[in-house]
Amino acid sequence: MIDYTDLYIDGDWIAPLGVGRLEVVDPTTEAGYATIPEGSAADVDRAVAAAKAAFPAWSQRPPAKRAALLRAVADGIEARIEELAVAVTHEVGTPLAQSRALQVRGGGVGTFTMAAEAAEGYAFEERRGCTVLREPVGVVGAITPWNWPLNQVGAKVAYALAAGCTVVLKPSEVAPVNTFVLTEILDAAGFPPGVFNLVTGLGPVVGERLVEHPDVDMISFTGSTTAGKRVAAVAAGTVKRVALELGGKSANVLLDDADLATAVPAGVQSCFLNSGQTCSALTRLLVPRRRLAEVEDLARAAAEEFVVGDPFAVDTRLGPLANGSQRDRVRAHVRRGVEEGARLVTGGEQPPDGLDRGYFVRPTVFSGVTRDMSIAREEIFGPVLVIMPFEDDDDAVEIANSTVYGLSGGVSGSPERAMRVARRMRTGQVRVNNARPMRAAPFGGYGQSGLGREHGPFGLEEFLEVKAVIA
Repeated sequence: MIDYTDLYIDGDWIAPLGVGRLEVVDPTTEAGYATIPEGSAADVDRAVAAAKAAFPAWSQRPPAKRAALLRAVADGIEARIEELAVAVTHEVGTPLAQSRALQVRGGGVGTFTMAAEAAEGYAFEERRGCTVLREPVGVVGAITPWNWPLNQVGAKVAYALAAGCTVVLKPSEVAPVNTFVLTEILDAAGFPPGVFNLVTGLGPVVGERLVEHPDVDMISFTGSTTAGKRVAAVAAGTVKRVALELGGKSANVLLDDADLATAVPAGVQSCFLNSGQTCSALTRLLVPRRRLAEVEDLARAAAEEFVVGDPFAVDTRLGPLANGSQRDRVRAHVRRGVEEGARLVTGGEQPPDGLDRGYFVRPTVFSGVTRDMSIAREEIFGPVLVIMPFEDDDDAVEIANSTVYGLSGGVSGSPERAMRVARRMRTGQVRVNNARPMRAAPFGGYGQSGLGREHGPFGLEEFLEVKAVIA
């Protein structure tokens, strides 16, 4: 059992003011993996005071020097990749190879490196008749989720630091161990005291105080749409800036001239990555009605190739869900899909064979799904794909846009036609013909998928104010 006892405030590991402890549970074994401090509102107050005091000097540090420290963090993550990957696999259930390549190297090393590059290449001052300055917003409260923990911490912390802001981080209590390791790396990199602070705890206590605190200038939050609405409402009390990266129900449109043998397995993989615990997962597969049976066969075959099991086993492609409540929620969605009349192509509500312990679910595919069904409207956050038939391109676009969300999407078909459809989709990202995701591309959503963008220059700008100096 890993036992963390201190918070990181003002450049030091210090004891929390409260005595509460939170247990981190391994989703594969359902046994305790770690314990962390249960921070209090008073701990948030101490961290915010430290960040506020550190802001004037840090905001004036040249961008190149801020970038140098971020590169030192990237190097530190690289040096501890295996330790971090093992921690993420124990906390989230991501198969170890994916934790190593995607969660840590991509989400950790890649994100801190890109934030450094953004700071080095950004025009913080320019002439547009007057002098336009882009200055750090101030103290940032970062609240991050459990599904892609290092990536989401990096998207907020790395870019806020690159912009010249100071930060108080509240990570998810479900997957905080990797964040403690990252904090050790940040400490070793040599950031001035108070520039970065870590307070662990529960959302209704630590998160709520961070959002309402009058000395916090901005909140950057990733999580459910329901929680995001609460963050926005509380933040409105002090009119602080809010960036929200929330839910999704993204459509993957396969046009009638798409290469189905390639596009369908790629679509299943996109839906099931990280056990479906990805807000941008392409969970609605929209297909021409006349090719529905062909798509069903391909999707069934692709889904049944996923080996479900111990995420430390080399052949596992699908680990457990991150916690018991998430498993129960996904199974309830599967049950509701059957009750609403969707056709179960493969999978189902029962646990995978031989996996009664651990938060495992079967990779599941539904077909004959209509837009009024809950499995077509609600974010399931598990390895559940719904196949929805359409009549023509206009119908496909209408179905794709028939959701409150708009985070991601995909289109496969002849390039010019696919681009025309992509331009009509009301969503923050669209991948054409299974193009590989670009980490530096702006990421964020339309509608109830959130406010603002992360990564690259757009991610940096979220943490900047614009000042006009007229002389």
